[in-house]
Amino acid sequence: MHFKVIIVVVEDTLTDTVLDAARTAGATGATILDQARGEGISPATTFFGLAMTSQRDVLLLLVEEHMSRRILERIAEAGRFEEDPGLGIAFQLDVEDAVGVGRQALKLRQSVEDEI
Repeated sequence: MHFKVIIVVVEDTLTDTVLDAARTAGATGATILDQARGEGISPATTFFGLAMTSQRDVLLLLVEEHMSRRILERIAEAGRFEEDPGLGIAFQLDVEDAVGVGRQALKLRQSVEDEI
């Protein structure tokens, strides 16, 4: 079984919405890193030296490669990443190897076999 990691940087108010969409599309879990900051094309606005940016969360989802594109697309839809720039981004990377994913592999095996 081959995996990809989907990395999502999202406004913290949308974290639960994005996670629900990922799970509905087939993700089996996520690791959430909270209190991240980010900056896009334009520098963050400041007020007396304090950045006026919303809080971000970073989500790490290890997913089966055959399901990764669908999960990525559902995340983008749920987070409205294309409609409202600045709410978040998501991208995927190949995973060369992973350990500790035995339970997920058993659960995913049937889903992947049904798709292929």
